[in-house]
Amino acid sequence: MTELTEDVIAFLSDGTRTAKLGYVAADGRPLVAPVWFVVDGGQLVFNTGRDTAKGRALARDPRVVLCCDDDRPPFSFVQVQGTATTSEDLDEVRAFATRIGGRYMGAERAEEFGRRNGVPGELLVRVTPTKVLKAFDLAD
Repeated sequence: MTELTEDVIAFLSDGTRTAKLGYVAADGRPLVAPVWFVVDGGQLVFNTGRDTAKGRALARDPRVVLCCDDDRPPFSFVQVQGTATTSEDLDEVRAFATRIGGRYMGAERAEEFGRRNGVPGELLVRVTPTKVLKAFDLAD
């Protein structure tokens, strides 16, 4: 499967699950970092700093993988392999930083997080899926 289906979008959008982002360091080591994200138009979207390890890695190699899981029985996960594109358009960065902040910190703090993370030097990252794996209710 190469697209986010309705059941995958519902799973990814439920609550405040973080995604674990897999990317490759300059020396070839695989790295993983948690990211806050939203689903938008069939893509996963998150913010990161241009000069962070993630930002530098994405500039070198846009291939990434994100994995979200539900660690409660009966256990489920979604893995999204894809290609990342970045934007430094401040209006876009701030709009998504606000949306992401609202998801994870609540609507009352959304604007605060938008202002904090929608600044020069921040990137908006869009991951377009190339392969999607899902496994729901593994222990049933």
